[in-house]
Amino acid sequence: MRTEVIEIYQSGKGYKAISKALGLQRTTVRAIIHKCQKHGTVVNLPRSGRPTKITPRAQRRLIREVTKDPRTTSKELQASLASIKVSVHNSTIRKRLGKNGLHGRFPRRKTLLRKKNIRARLNFAKKHLNDCQDFWENTLWTDETKVKLFGRQMSRYIWRKRNTAFQKKNIIPTVKYGGGSVMVWGCFATSGPGRLAVIDGTMNSTVYQKILKENVRPSVRQLKLKRSWVLQQDNDPKHTSKSTSEWLKKNKMKTLEWPSQSPDLNPIEMLWHDLKKAVHARKPSNKAELQHVCKDEWAKIPPERCKRLIASYRKHLIAVIATKGGPTSY
Repeated sequence: MRTEVIEIYQSGKGYKAISKALGLQRTTVRAIIHKCQKHGTVVNLPRSGRPTKITPRAQRRLIREVTKDPRTTSKELQASLASIKVSVHNSTIRKRLGKNGLHGRFPRRKTLLRKKNIRARLNFAKKHLNDCQDFWENTLWTDETKVKLFGRQMSRYIWRKRNTAFQKKNIIPTVKYGGGSVMVWGCFATSGPGRLAVIDGTMNSTVYQKILKENVRPSVRQLKLKRSWVLQQDNDPKHTSKSTSEWLKKNKMKTLEWPSQSPDLNPIEMLWHDLKKAVHARKPSNKAELQHVCKDEWAKIPPERCKRLIASYRKHLIAVIATKGGPTSY
């Protein structure tokens, strides 16, 4: 329509004729023609909109505060701006931070690292960065973990209608104290998962040595590791106690020197995630069933999965070096 106004005007017609021909108000015709004469176009031009209440100074203050302390809430930022006489809603603050690439996210949970842990992790990564792949393929990776009944279900969403929150299908049954759990010890190598042992009672050095005695060498034979195989274990006091160290030496088990607080360097953590996901998908209803399902699902872990984890292990070391011994994404 605007283009037609200009075309008719350029043919020599006046405002009144154009208004009558196109059924437009004369003031509308005049505004279109004036816009074309002033800007050379009749399309909508960018508009400034309502002036922002957050001044450049206030924006710099916001960015400075959240950079200094990422845990600062939008409510706290709102109060901070109020102290310099800038009154805005906290949603406005969140939007402005978002435009500057700062978005609200749940923080990742990572092991607390002290300076000595960081140094040890970095030294480990540099020392082993160029080890041949055969070394990692000839390592028996071990660890313990706790598997809970109902453990993963609490974080799930459900789809339901209003006023149906307490229908049986829409609730997650819970048992006092979580319904119980089992502690398991497991091992794996590049050729697949080894044995999985359920830990009865309190774990101590004696119990740990019994687990090693009953499960390590059978797993080494099962996984066909070479005679130069190495046992990986973390620095839990039960693993590094005097009696355990003597037991390992007596049984001629060579261990890999390990930096403390480094679960991200142990690829078995990935398998624990796989195991817990598979176990809770089967919804065991009691501890006895939970133990059985844990062993069953551990044995089902594909050897290809284990092989891929070890094949990419060098990436763990590179990540540690990149963060100078700090936390990684693993």
